[in-house]
Amino acid sequence: MAKHRLILSSTAALMATVAVVGFQLVNPSIAAFRPSPKEVVDEVWQVINREYVDGTFNKVDWQKTRKQYLSRDYASQADAYRAVREMLKNLDDPYTRFMDPEQFKSMQIDTSGELTGVGIQLGMDEETKKLTVVSPIEDSPASKAGIISKDIVVKIGGKSTEGMDINQAVALIRGPVNTKVTLGIKRGDRTFDVELTRSKIELHVVKADIRDTPTGKVGYIRLTQFNANATADMRKAIQAQVDKNVGGFILDLRSNPGGLLYSSAEIARMFIDNATIVSTVDRKGESERLVANRQSLTDKPVVVLVDGGSASASEILSGALQDNKRAILVGTKTFGKGLVQSVVPLGDGSGMAVTIAKYFTPNGTDINRAGIKPDVVIELTDAQKEQLMKNRTEIGSNEDPQYAKALEVLTKRIKSPTASLN
Repeated sequence: MAKHRLILSSTAALMATVAVVGFQLVNPSIAAFRPSPKEVVDEVWQVINREYVDGTFNKVDWQKTRKQYLSRDYASQADAYRAVREMLKNLDDPYTRFMDPEQFKSMQIDTSGELTGVGIQLGMDEETKKLTVVSPIEDSPASKAGIISKDIVVKIGGKSTEGMDINQAVALIRGPVNTKVTLGIKRGDRTFDVELTRSKIELHVVKADIRDTPTGKVGYIRLTQFNANATADMRKAIQAQVDKNVGGFILDLRSNPGGLLYSSAEIARMFIDNATIVSTVDRKGESERLVANRQSLTDKPVVVLVDGGSASASEILSGALQDNKRAILVGTKTFGKGLVQSVVPLGDGSGMAVTIAKYFTPNGTDINRAGIKPDVVIELTDAQKEQLMKNRTEIGSNEDPQYAKALEVLTKRIKSPTASLN
């Protein structure tokens, strides 16, 4: 899990899958172009055979699968790509997926740069198999149009998404800047269309300020993504608030879909002095731990805001702070993404993401599909969510019920570190 091997998160594509903890970019000497369509099928099979987290391949006979797909003749790369996607579907893992050259190039966009899209992270609901919004990117066309976490995308450009995988959805949603795409959205019992204009989106991932409260100054920091600049920006924000002698911190991770694994670990180290942050386990049962190294910036009380859009790296940070009793979590249950993917370039310019490990919180909890339950649960109604999306300046204000509760909890902690959560 060395820092230099963790290249990017799927949030870089903006319209791809739910953010993955931290991609490893693996380059197994495949620079030479391979013209045979069958080569890519075999390459993908070999990667799964070598790296996939589940040694039983989800009870799929992987050797038989190889014979089945390599016995076919493929007239074109497109035929081979269709076969690869069909083959990977047998694993029933929405995070292990194939990307054609264009999609793979999009995946490699620098997470700290300027991105083109409508600004949503899509996930595949593992129970319903529906394309679901994990969260909109702040100030993106999607967020400005009022799209919210847990919205189901039922149509793209008038085409039903029934049976559509994430890559197919990405291909339909993406397009040139200033062109339009209409998404059919299902929210509860309502279904409606939203027309979005694709644009370039700058990711400003840290927003911070100091609030004056009856108990003194409180630091508020909102982190919207764990990209390449998140660590430095967070360090600067925390240190500035420490220098102003704040009494405590509210860290807002709501609708943060994740990103770089090393970034979440580095930020955890800013609050945790000497403890385990996260551990990963591969299919051989080999475990690796990331730990804090006595470099924390503050020991003041911390409250973390989370919701169903807090995924992946957000859950690593939240889990580390909660398990080590360093922070109180307020909000709703997190997304439940406890898997690590590796991004593998293939010989013809395509690529794939393969699940290579599970991660566990410091207490050894597997949060995949289960999520992390906050210490203090406070739900927002759909109307409240829509109100905050339409009036984004209210997020993190007293008009935001979850923030108001977080401030109440933090105030109790500042006054009395052993105060009850009730």
